[in-house]
Amino acid sequence: MKKVAIVMGSDSDRPIVDKAAQTLRQYGVPFEVHVYSAHRTPEAAGTFAREAAASGIGVIIAAAGKAAHLAGAMAANTVLPVIGLPIKSSNLDGMDALLSTVQMPSGIPVATVAIDGAVNAALLSIQMLALSEPELMEKLQAARQEAAAAVLEKNRAIEAEYAQ
Repeated sequence: MKKVAIVMGSDSDRPIVDKAAQTLRQYGVPFEVHVYSAHRTPEAAGTFAREAAASGIGVIIAAAGKAAHLAGAMAANTVLPVIGLPIKSSNLDGMDALLSTVQMPSGIPVATVAIDGAVNAALLSIQMLALSEPELMEKLQAARQEAAAAVLEKNRAIEAEYAQ
């Protein structure tokens, strides 16, 4: 199975990134985690992205706040799918990161999840890998069924409470 690479622009992003790592662990998806900055270590970040496919990576999650150019820097250096994970900062509540991540030029796509949306970034990477990994597809389908059942159970409880 291909790995997911989680790359964060700063170790201060770790509390959010840990949620993606936890989700990948729950699904049994191999992953690795790195810190590269699009601005402070552009050569190292570019090298990592260029060599990612050869090292067994299938999807890159790039987490960054503020100017948030990391996902774009990764995408500019690989044709692997890149998922941008904008991180909330104290300045603009993550809107700066969201806009920097989602506004990519034509020809360099970056899939983008919500601000601090680490679980969805992990799930989207799992969905991408599941295209060639049937057991991941089954796990995703089972998780969706469990989530639906939980909502329906809550609905039954609410209906019973308000029944007249």
